[in-house]
Amino acid sequence: QGQLVESGGGLAQVGGSLRLSCTIPGHTANTYVMGWFRQAPGKEREFVAIVGWNGENIDYGHSVRGRFTVSRDNPKRMFYLQMDKLKPEDTAVYNCAAGERITFDPEDMYYWGKGTLVIVSS
Repeated sequence: QGQLVESGGGLAQVGGSLRLSCTIPGHTANTYVMGWFRQAPGKEREFVAIVGWNGENIDYGHSVRGRFTVSRDNPKRMFYLQMDKLKPEDTAVYNCAAGERITFDPEDMYYWGKGTLVIVSS
């Protein structure tokens, strides 16, 4: 099925932007629901955003709604998270994940990347 590989993490200033990218696994990339989750040190994994297989049915976690934008490009097998107006509390390891249905629960996702670290400094 291939692997999910995230990229684009790094250090950003408060109020700045970063864009995360993730490969979509498998030759049937357009059948997967794709999601972003994050985990900060000492905290539980948190839902960030999710998008249906056709780029519709998008939803965001409460803490990022209005600041982050999720998108996908199925022909390129790529999945993105545009993060704007970053805050220190956005500091976390961000993982992309693939599944078969729209969900907020990471336990419902089947495939996971290893994650990319985002640090937002003030």
